Amino acid sequence: MWHRQKLIPFNGALFKKVIQLIENYIEQGVLIAGERLPSERELAKNLQVNRSTIVHALDILTERGVLVRKQGSGTFINEQKWGVQAYSTINWRLPSHFYQHRKNVYQQKVAQVRQQMAYICDLANGDLPTNMIPKLILPHITSHEMIVYEKQSDTLQLGLPSLKLQIANYMATQLGMTVDTDQILITSGTQQSLFLITQGLLKPGDAIGIELPSYFYSLPLFQAAGVRLYGIECDNEGITLESLQKVALERQIRWLFINPIFQNPTGCVMSNHRKKQILAFCQKQCIGIVEDDAYSGLAFDEKTNITPIKKFDTSNQVVYLGSLSKYIGRNIRVGWMIAPCEIIEKLANIRQHIDSGLSILPQLLAEEYLTNHYQTHQKWLRLQLEHKATQLMDWLNNYFKGDITYQIPTGGFHLYAHLPVSSAAQELAILNQLLSKHTIVSQGIEFGDNVGSIRLSYGHFKKNLF
Repeated sequence: MWHRQKLIPFNGALFKKVIQLIENYIEQGVLIAGERLPSERELAKNLQVNRSTIVHALDILTERGVLVRKQGSGTFINEQKWGVQAYSTINWRLPSHFYQHRKNVYQQKVAQVRQQMAYICDLANGDLPTNMIPKLILPHITSHEMIVYEKQSDTLQLGLPSLKLQIANYMATQLGMTVDTDQILITSGTQQSLFLITQGLLKPGDAIGIELPSYFYSLPLFQAAGVRLYGIECDNEGITLESLQKVALERQIRWLFINPIFQNPTGCVMSNHRKKQILAFCQKQCIGIVEDDAYSGLAFDEKTNITPIKKFDTSNQVVYLGSLSKYIGRNIRVGWMIAPCEIIEKLANIRQHIDSGLSILPQLLAEEYLTNHYQTHQKWLRLQLEHKATQLMDWLNNYFKGDITYQIPTGGFHLYAHLPVSSAAQELAILNQLLSKHTIVSQGIEFGDNVGSIRLSYGHFKKNLF
Protein backbone atom coordinates (compact mmCIF):
# COMPACT_ATOMS: atom_id res chain seq x y z
CA MET A 1 0.00 0.00 0.00
CA TRP A 2 2.96 2.32 0.58
CA HIS A 3 4.75 1.40 -2.64
CA ARG A 4 5.89 4.41 -4.64
CA GLN A 5 3.18 6.81 -3.57
CA LYS A 6 3.80 10.36 -4.69
CA LEU A 7 2.81 13.06 -2.20
CA ILE A 8 2.11 16.49 -3.75
CA PRO A 9 2.43 19.30 -1.18
CA PHE A 10 -0.53 21.47 -2.26
CA ASN A 11 -2.24 23.40 0.57
CA GLY A 12 0.26 22.25 3.13
CA ALA A 13 3.69 20.82 3.88
CA LEU A 14 4.72 17.28 2.96
CA PHE A 15 4.82 16.10 6.57
CA LYS A 16 1.12 17.00 6.85
CA LYS A 17 0.42 14.82 3.82
CA VAL A 18 2.19 11.92 5.50
CA ILE A 19 0.08 12.46 8.62
CA GLN A 20 -3.10 12.61 6.54
CA LEU A 21 -2.16 9.45 4.64
CA ILE A 22 -1.58 7.45 7.83
CA GLU A 23 -4.81 8.75 9.38
CA ASN A 24 -6.75 7.89 6.22
CA TYR A 25 -5.37 4.35 6.28
CA ILE A 26 -6.48 4.02 9.91
CA GLU A 27 -9.91 5.43 9.12
CA GLN A 28 -10.37 3.01 6.23
CA GLY A 29 -9.21 0.03 8.28
CA VAL A 30 -6.13 -0.52 6.11
CA LEU A 31 -4.01 0.00 9.22
CA ILE A 32 -5.41 -1.63 12.35
CA ALA A 33 -4.74 -1.23 16.07
CA GLY A 34 -1.42 -2.81 17.05
CA GLU A 35 -0.07 -3.03 13.47
CA ARG A 36 3.60 -2.22 12.88
CA LEU A 37 4.51 0.49 10.36
CA PRO A 38 7.38 0.10 7.87
CA SER A 39 10.71 1.59 8.94
CA GLU A 40 11.35 5.32 8.54
CA ARG A 41 13.83 4.63 5.76
CA GLU A 42 11.36 2.38 3.90
CA LEU A 43 8.53 4.88 4.27
CA ALA A 44 10.74 7.70 2.96
CA LYS A 45 11.74 5.60 -0.06
CA ASN A 46 8.21 4.47 -0.93
CA LEU A 47 6.62 7.91 -0.41
CA GLN A 48 9.53 9.65 -2.19
CA VAL A 49 10.20 12.16 0.57
CA ASN A 50 13.12 12.92 2.85
CA ARG A 51 13.52 10.77 5.93
CA SER A 52 13.34 13.92 8.07
CA THR A 53 9.81 14.51 6.74
CA ILE A 54 8.81 11.01 7.85
CA VAL A 55 10.42 11.49 11.27
CA HIS A 56 8.58 14.79 11.78
CA ALA A 57 5.20 13.27 10.82
CA LEU A 58 5.70 10.22 13.04
CA ASP A 59 6.80 12.44 15.93
CA ILE A 60 3.54 14.41 15.73
CA LEU A 61 1.39 11.28 15.53
CA THR A 62 3.31 9.76 18.44
CA GLU A 63 2.85 12.92 20.49
CA ARG A 64 -0.88 12.71 19.85
CA GLY A 65 -0.86 9.07 20.87
CA VAL A 66 -2.01 7.78 17.49
CA LEU A 67 1.27 5.89 17.17
CA VAL A 68 3.43 4.16 19.76
CA ARG A 69 7.19 3.78 19.36
CA LYS A 70 8.79 0.77 21.01
CA GLN A 71 12.54 0.83 21.43
CA GLY A 72 14.13 -1.81 19.22
CA SER A 73 10.78 -2.97 17.81
CA GLY A 74 9.49 -0.14 15.63
CA THR A 75 6.43 2.11 15.36
CA PHE A 76 2.92 0.75 15.88
CA ILE A 77 -0.69 1.92 15.64
CA ASN A 78 -1.79 2.56 19.23
CA GLU A 79 -4.22 -0.11 20.43
CA GLN A 80 -5.10 1.72 23.64
CA LYS A 81 -6.66 5.08 24.42
CA TRP A 82 -4.18 6.26 27.04
CA GLY A 83 -2.73 9.58 25.93
CA VAL A 84 -4.40 9.60 22.51
CA GLN A 85 -5.41 13.05 21.30
CA ALA A 86 -7.77 13.71 18.43
CA TYR A 87 -7.19 17.04 16.76
CA SER A 88 -10.61 18.62 16.62
CA THR A 89 -13.81 18.83 18.61
CA ILE A 90 -15.75 18.28 15.39
CA ASN A 91 -13.98 16.40 12.63
CA TRP A 92 -16.02 14.18 10.37
CA ARG A 93 -12.86 12.43 9.15
CA LEU A 94 -11.74 11.50 12.64
CA PRO A 95 -9.93 8.15 12.42
CA SER A 96 -12.28 5.32 13.31
CA HIS A 97 -10.10 3.91 16.08
CA PHE A 98 -10.83 7.05 18.13
CA TYR A 99 -14.43 5.89 18.34
CA GLN A 100 -14.07 2.17 18.73
CA HIS A 101 -11.49 -0.56 18.59
CA ARG A 102 -11.83 -3.57 16.34
CA LYS A 103 -13.51 -6.40 18.21
CA ASN A 104 -11.04 -8.95 19.50
CA VAL A 105 -11.61 -12.70 19.15
CA TYR A 106 -13.54 -12.96 22.40
CA GLN A 107 -15.80 -9.98 21.63
CA GLN A 108 -16.61 -11.46 18.22
CA LYS A 109 -17.61 -14.74 19.87
CA VAL A 110 -19.72 -12.89 22.42
CA ALA A 111 -21.64 -11.18 19.61
CA GLN A 112 -22.36 -14.60 18.09
CA VAL A 113 -23.45 -16.08 21.43
CA ARG A 114 -25.90 -13.23 22.03
CA GLN A 115 -27.50 -13.89 18.64
CA GLN A 116 -27.53 -17.68 18.74
CA MET A 117 -28.24 -18.67 22.35
CA ALA A 118 -31.69 -18.20 23.82
CA TYR A 119 -30.54 -18.48 27.44
CA ILE A 120 -27.38 -16.72 28.56
CA CYS A 121 -25.96 -15.41 31.81
CA ASP A 122 -24.89 -11.97 30.62
CA LEU A 123 -22.59 -10.74 33.37
CA ALA A 124 -21.22 -8.11 30.97
CA ASN A 125 -24.53 -6.26 31.05
CA GLY A 126 -24.13 -3.29 33.39
CA ASP A 127 -27.77 -2.20 33.19
CA LEU A 128 -30.50 -2.87 35.73
CA PRO A 129 -32.31 -6.18 35.04
CA THR A 130 -35.85 -5.70 33.77
CA ASN A 131 -37.40 -7.54 36.72
CA MET A 132 -35.79 -5.05 39.14
CA ILE A 133 -37.15 -1.92 37.43
CA PRO A 134 -40.00 -0.30 39.42
CA LYS A 135 -43.44 0.06 37.84
CA LEU A 136 -44.07 3.80 37.73
CA ILE A 137 -47.51 5.29 37.04
CA LEU A 138 -47.76 8.98 36.38
CA PRO A 139 -50.23 11.04 38.36
CA HIS A 140 -53.14 12.27 36.26
CA ILE A 141 -51.94 14.60 33.54
CA THR A 142 -53.66 15.39 30.27
CA SER A 143 -52.06 15.41 26.84
CA HIS A 144 -52.81 19.13 26.68
CA GLU A 145 -50.81 19.73 29.84
CA MET A 146 -47.93 17.70 28.37
CA ILE A 147 -47.96 19.88 25.25
CA VAL A 148 -47.95 23.04 27.37
CA TYR A 149 -44.92 21.72 29.26
CA GLU A 150 -43.09 20.94 26.03
CA LYS A 151 -43.83 24.44 24.67
CA GLN A 152 -42.18 25.87 27.78
CA SER A 153 -38.93 24.01 27.04
CA ASP A 154 -37.00 27.25 26.53
CA THR A 155 -37.97 28.52 29.99
CA LEU A 156 -37.40 25.05 31.51
CA GLN A 157 -33.98 24.46 29.95
CA LEU A 158 -32.42 23.86 33.39
CA GLY A 159 -35.07 21.23 34.12
CA LEU A 160 -38.51 20.92 35.69
CA PRO A 161 -38.47 23.00 38.91
CA SER A 162 -40.53 20.44 40.85
CA LEU A 163 -38.06 17.68 39.88
CA LYS A 164 -35.10 19.83 40.91
CA LEU A 165 -36.77 20.32 44.29
CA GLN A 166 -37.18 16.55 44.71
CA ILE A 167 -33.53 16.02 43.78
CA ALA A 168 -32.48 18.56 46.42
CA ASN A 169 -34.63 16.69 48.97
CA TYR A 170 -33.11 13.37 47.84
CA MET A 171 -29.56 14.70 48.24
CA ALA A 172 -30.40 16.00 51.73
CA THR A 173 -32.08 12.78 52.89
CA GLN A 174 -29.71 10.26 51.32
CA LEU A 175 -26.38 12.08 51.50
CA GLY A 176 -26.82 14.84 54.07
CA MET A 177 -26.06 17.54 51.50
CA THR A 178 -27.69 20.94 51.20
CA VAL A 179 -28.05 21.80 47.52
CA ASP A 180 -29.38 25.02 46.00
CA THR A 181 -31.86 24.14 43.23
CA ASP A 182 -30.33 26.96 41.15
CA GLN A 183 -27.16 24.85 40.98
CA ILE A 184 -28.96 21.80 39.56
CA LEU A 185 -29.11 21.06 35.84
CA ILE A 186 -31.39 18.19 34.79
CA THR A 187 -29.84 16.07 32.02
CA SER A 188 -30.83 13.00 30.07
CA GLY A 189 -28.28 10.99 32.05
CA THR A 190 -24.60 10.87 32.87
CA GLN A 191 -23.57 10.45 29.23
CA GLN A 192 -25.17 13.78 28.31
CA SER A 193 -23.61 15.44 31.36
CA LEU A 194 -20.15 14.22 30.29
CA PHE A 195 -20.73 15.33 26.71
CA LEU A 196 -21.71 18.83 27.84
CA ILE A 197 -18.62 19.01 30.05
CA THR A 198 -16.32 18.03 27.17
CA GLN A 199 -17.91 20.69 24.98
CA GLY A 200 -18.16 23.48 27.55
CA LEU A 201 -15.34 23.00 30.06
CA LEU A 202 -12.62 21.21 28.07
CA LYS A 203 -10.72 21.95 24.90
CA PRO A 204 -8.75 19.79 22.44
CA GLY A 205 -5.42 18.73 23.87
CA ASP A 206 -6.48 18.96 27.52
CA ALA A 207 -5.18 16.15 29.72
CA ILE A 208 -7.63 14.50 32.10
CA GLY A 209 -6.99 11.88 34.73
CA ILE A 210 -9.25 8.87 35.29
CA GLU A 211 -9.07 5.81 37.51
CA LEU A 212 -7.13 2.81 36.22
CA PRO A 213 -9.23 0.80 35.44
CA SER A 214 -12.33 2.89 34.71
CA TYR A 215 -15.51 2.78 32.67
CA PHE A 216 -14.59 6.30 31.52
CA TYR A 217 -11.88 4.61 29.44
CA SER A 218 -14.52 2.79 27.39
CA LEU A 219 -16.40 5.96 26.42
CA PRO A 220 -15.70 7.35 22.92
CA LEU A 221 -16.73 10.92 23.72
CA PHE A 222 -13.38 11.89 25.24
CA GLN A 223 -11.52 10.86 22.10
CA ALA A 224 -14.07 12.67 19.94
CA ALA A 225 -13.49 15.82 22.00
CA GLY A 226 -9.73 15.60 21.41
CA VAL A 227 -8.72 15.25 25.07
CA ARG A 228 -6.05 12.90 26.40
CA LEU A 229 -6.76 10.22 29.00
CA TYR A 230 -4.21 9.30 31.65
CA GLY A 231 -4.69 6.52 34.19
CA ILE A 232 -4.33 7.07 37.93
CA GLU A 233 -3.36 3.90 39.81
CA CYS A 234 -5.81 2.60 42.39
CA ASP A 235 -5.81 0.54 45.56
CA ASN A 236 -8.79 -0.80 47.54
CA GLU A 237 -9.98 2.77 48.17
CA GLY A 238 -9.70 4.06 44.61
CA ILE A 239 -7.05 6.39 43.22
CA THR A 240 -3.96 6.91 45.36
CA LEU A 241 -2.68 10.37 46.17
CA GLU A 242 0.86 9.39 45.15
CA SER A 243 -0.19 8.29 41.68
CA LEU A 244 -2.39 11.37 41.23
CA GLN A 245 0.49 13.66 42.19
CA LYS A 246 2.87 11.94 39.79
CA VAL A 247 0.53 11.90 36.78
CA ALA A 248 -0.87 15.39 37.43
CA LEU A 249 2.58 16.97 37.50
CA GLU A 250 4.03 14.96 34.59
CA ARG A 251 1.00 15.34 32.30
CA GLN A 252 -0.37 18.70 33.49
CA ILE A 253 -3.78 17.27 34.27
CA ARG A 254 -6.56 19.87 34.08
CA TRP A 255 -9.49 17.73 35.22
CA LEU A 256 -9.95 14.57 37.24
CA PHE A 257 -12.92 12.31 36.43
CA ILE A 258 -13.67 9.83 39.19
CA ASN A 259 -16.36 7.42 40.38
CA PRO A 260 -15.49 7.09 44.12
CA ILE A 261 -18.55 5.20 45.42
CA PHE A 262 -18.80 1.57 44.20
CA GLN A 263 -16.46 2.40 41.36
CA ASN A 264 -17.10 0.92 37.93
CA PRO A 265 -15.61 -1.64 37.34
CA THR A 266 -13.80 -2.42 40.62
CA GLY A 267 -16.64 -1.70 43.08
CA CYS A 268 -14.24 -0.02 45.53
CA VAL A 269 -15.32 2.76 47.91
CA MET A 270 -13.11 5.73 48.75
CA SER A 271 -12.71 6.68 52.40
CA ASN A 272 -13.49 10.19 53.61
CA HIS A 273 -9.81 10.68 54.47
CA ARG A 274 -8.77 9.83 50.91
CA LYS A 275 -11.49 12.07 49.46
CA LYS A 276 -10.25 15.02 51.47
CA GLN A 277 -6.65 14.32 50.39
CA ILE A 278 -7.61 14.20 46.71
CA LEU A 279 -9.74 17.33 47.00
CA ALA A 280 -7.00 19.29 48.79
CA PHE A 281 -4.41 18.37 46.17
CA CYS A 282 -6.73 19.28 43.29
CA GLN A 283 -7.56 22.62 44.91
CA LYS A 284 -3.87 23.39 45.33
CA GLN A 285 -3.12 22.47 41.70
CA CYS A 286 -6.29 24.10 40.28
CA ILE A 287 -7.54 20.77 38.94
CA GLY A 288 -11.29 20.46 38.48
CA ILE A 289 -13.03 17.29 39.65
CA VAL A 290 -15.98 15.61 37.93
CA GLU A 291 -17.57 13.16 40.39
CA ASP A 292 -19.86 10.49 38.96
CA ASP A 293 -22.15 9.10 41.66
CA ALA A 294 -24.30 6.43 40.02
CA TYR A 295 -24.43 3.81 42.79
CA SER A 296 -24.42 5.46 46.24
CA GLY A 297 -28.01 4.34 46.98
CA LEU A 298 -26.98 0.69 46.61
CA ALA A 299 -24.87 0.06 49.73
CA PHE A 300 -25.47 -3.40 51.21
CA ASP A 301 -24.56 -2.16 54.71
CA GLU A 302 -25.89 1.14 56.02
CA LYS A 303 -22.51 1.73 57.69
CA THR A 304 -20.75 1.90 54.30
CA ASN A 305 -19.35 5.35 53.61
CA ILE A 306 -21.28 6.86 50.67
CA THR A 307 -20.45 10.53 51.26
CA PRO A 308 -19.69 12.29 47.95
CA ILE A 309 -16.52 14.32 47.54
CA LYS A 310 -18.83 17.20 46.65
CA LYS A 311 -19.97 17.37 50.28
CA PHE A 312 -16.44 18.43 51.33
CA ASP A 313 -16.12 20.96 48.51
CA THR A 314 -16.06 24.53 49.82
CA SER A 315 -14.54 26.21 46.76
CA ASN A 316 -16.70 24.93 43.86
CA GLN A 317 -13.93 22.60 42.72
CA VAL A 318 -16.26 19.63 42.12
CA VAL A 319 -18.91 19.07 39.46
CA TYR A 320 -21.24 16.37 40.79
CA LEU A 321 -23.14 14.01 38.46
CA GLY A 322 -26.12 12.01 39.69
CA SER A 323 -28.35 9.60 37.79
CA LEU A 324 -31.39 7.35 38.23
CA SER A 325 -30.48 4.89 35.46
CA LYS A 326 -29.20 2.29 37.96
CA TYR A 327 -32.46 2.49 39.90
CA ILE A 328 -35.26 2.91 37.35
CA GLY A 329 -33.57 1.63 34.18
CA ARG A 330 -31.59 3.23 31.40
CA ASN A 331 -34.60 3.94 29.16
CA ILE A 332 -35.91 6.64 31.48
CA ARG A 333 -32.99 8.91 30.83
CA VAL A 334 -32.77 11.33 33.73
CA GLY A 335 -29.72 12.57 35.55
CA TRP A 336 -28.51 15.77 37.12
CA MET A 337 -25.44 17.92 37.47
CA ILE A 338 -24.61 20.07 40.50
CA ALA A 339 -22.22 22.94 39.83
CA PRO A 340 -21.95 26.73 40.17
CA CYS A 341 -24.78 28.64 38.48
CA GLU A 342 -22.56 30.13 35.78
CA ILE A 343 -21.40 26.65 34.71
CA ILE A 344 -24.94 25.25 34.80
CA GLU A 345 -26.27 28.06 32.63
CA LYS A 346 -23.40 27.79 30.15
CA LEU A 347 -23.85 24.06 29.67
CA ALA A 348 -27.65 24.40 29.47
CA ASN A 349 -27.20 26.93 26.64
CA ILE A 350 -24.90 24.52 24.80
CA ARG A 351 -27.52 21.79 25.07
CA GLN A 352 -30.28 24.12 23.94
CA HIS A 353 -28.36 24.79 20.72
CA ILE A 354 -27.81 21.06 20.18
CA ASP A 355 -31.14 19.39 20.95
CA SER A 356 -33.58 22.12 22.01
CA GLY A 357 -33.94 20.98 25.60
CA LEU A 358 -35.31 18.01 27.54
CA SER A 359 -38.42 15.92 27.11
CA ILE A 360 -40.90 16.39 29.95
CA LEU A 361 -42.11 12.77 30.25
CA PRO A 362 -38.94 11.21 31.76
CA GLN A 363 -38.68 14.14 34.16
CA LEU A 364 -42.22 13.52 35.40
CA LEU A 365 -41.45 9.81 35.86
CA ALA A 366 -38.28 10.65 37.79
CA GLU A 367 -40.22 13.08 39.97
CA GLU A 368 -42.80 10.39 40.71
CA TYR A 369 -40.03 7.95 41.68
CA LEU A 370 -38.27 10.41 43.99
CA THR A 371 -41.55 11.58 45.54
CA ASN A 372 -43.23 8.26 46.25
CA HIS A 373 -41.04 5.23 45.58
CA TYR A 374 -37.29 5.54 46.00
CA GLN A 375 -36.90 4.65 49.69
CA THR A 376 -38.93 1.45 49.49
CA HIS A 377 -37.59 0.45 46.08
CA GLN A 378 -33.93 1.09 46.83
CA LYS A 379 -34.16 -0.90 50.07
CA TRP A 380 -35.61 -3.85 48.14
CA LEU A 381 -33.05 -3.39 45.33
CA ARG A 382 -30.12 -3.49 47.75
CA LEU A 383 -31.36 -6.81 49.17
CA GLN A 384 -31.79 -8.29 45.70
CA LEU A 385 -28.34 -7.24 44.54
CA GLU A 386 -26.64 -8.43 47.73
CA HIS A 387 -28.31 -11.82 47.31
CA LYS A 388 -27.18 -11.99 43.68
CA ALA A 389 -23.62 -10.99 44.64
CA THR A 390 -23.49 -13.77 47.25
CA GLN A 391 -24.72 -16.33 44.72
CA LEU A 392 -22.12 -15.18 42.20
CA MET A 393 -19.27 -15.44 44.72
CA ASP A 394 -20.35 -18.93 45.74
CA TRP A 395 -20.36 -19.99 42.09
CA LEU A 396 -16.97 -18.37 41.36
CA ASN A 397 -15.35 -20.06 44.36
CA ASN A 398 -16.75 -23.41 43.30
CA TYR A 399 -16.02 -23.07 39.58
CA PHE A 400 -12.44 -21.81 39.94
CA LYS A 401 -11.76 -23.89 43.09
CA GLY A 402 -10.21 -20.91 44.83
CA ASP A 403 -7.92 -19.95 41.93
CA ILE A 404 -9.53 -16.55 41.45
CA THR A 405 -9.16 -13.37 43.49
CA TYR A 406 -11.60 -10.51 44.00
CA GLN A 407 -12.67 -7.89 46.49
CA ILE A 408 -16.00 -8.76 48.13
CA PRO A 409 -18.63 -6.28 46.85
CA THR A 410 -20.16 -3.95 49.44
CA GLY A 411 -22.69 -2.42 47.08
CA GLY A 412 -23.28 -1.27 43.54
CA PHE A 413 -23.48 -3.55 40.51
CA HIS A 414 -20.05 -5.04 39.89
CA LEU A 415 -17.54 -7.62 41.09
CA TYR A 416 -14.02 -7.24 39.68
CA ALA A 417 -11.98 -10.43 39.56
CA HIS A 418 -8.46 -11.45 38.61
CA LEU A 419 -8.00 -14.72 36.76
CA PRO A 420 -5.08 -17.12 37.35
CA VAL A 421 -3.47 -16.28 33.98
CA SER A 422 -0.31 -14.63 32.70
CA SER A 423 -1.11 -14.25 28.99
CA ALA A 424 -3.89 -13.25 26.62
CA ALA A 425 -4.08 -16.83 25.33
CA GLN A 426 -4.67 -18.21 28.82
CA GLU A 427 -7.33 -15.59 29.47
CA LEU A 428 -9.08 -16.40 26.19
CA ALA A 429 -9.12 -20.10 27.06
CA ILE A 430 -10.95 -19.40 30.34
CA LEU A 431 -13.36 -16.95 28.71
CA ASN A 432 -14.15 -19.52 26.02
CA GLN A 433 -14.91 -22.08 28.72
CA LEU A 434 -17.34 -19.63 30.30
CA LEU A 435 -18.92 -18.98 26.91
CA SER A 436 -19.47 -22.72 26.49
CA LYS A 437 -21.54 -22.45 29.68
CA HIS A 438 -23.53 -19.55 28.19
CA THR A 439 -21.76 -17.03 30.46
CA ILE A 440 -20.49 -13.64 29.24
CA VAL A 441 -18.18 -11.30 31.16
CA SER A 442 -16.45 -7.98 30.47
CA GLN A 443 -12.69 -8.00 29.95
CA GLY A 444 -10.52 -5.69 32.00
CA ILE A 445 -8.89 -4.38 28.83
CA GLU A 446 -12.21 -2.69 28.02
CA PHE A 447 -11.56 -0.47 31.04
CA GLY A 448 -7.88 0.13 30.30
CA ASP A 449 -6.60 -2.68 32.53
CA ASN A 450 -4.22 -5.52 31.78
CA VAL A 451 -4.93 -9.08 30.70
CA GLY A 452 -6.41 -11.32 33.39
CA SER A 453 -9.03 -9.00 34.88
CA ILE A 454 -12.78 -9.37 34.34
CA ARG A 455 -15.88 -7.48 35.46
CA LEU A 456 -19.02 -9.40 36.42
CA SER A 457 -22.31 -7.53 36.87
CA TYR A 458 -24.06 -9.73 39.41
CA GLY A 459 -27.54 -8.30 38.87
CA HIS A 460 -27.78 -10.58 35.84
CA PHE A 461 -26.46 -13.74 37.53
CA LYS A 462 -28.74 -16.73 36.90
CA LYS A 463 -28.07 -19.59 39.27
CA ASN A 464 -30.48 -21.89 37.42
CA LEU A 465 -28.12 -21.96 34.40
CA PHE A 466 -25.42 -23.79 36.35
